[in-house]
Amino acid sequence: MKKLIKYIKESRLELKKVIWPSRESVISSTKVVLVSTALVAVFLWLVDFILLKGILLIF
Repeated sequence: MKKLIKYIKESRLELKKVIWPSRESVISSTKVVLVSTALVAVFLWLVDFILLKGILLIF
């Protein structure tokens, strides 16, 4: 039980040292992730579509 209490206390001390990002930074990063994900999804859909059409032409 003492180890658990020590772990929790040390964890709280470490969390106080963390520099949390600002709201604007989080929003900006989220936008980058969403746009990147959408672009990769469109690219993969396009590759899949082209490969499917190519296979249908062959067979």
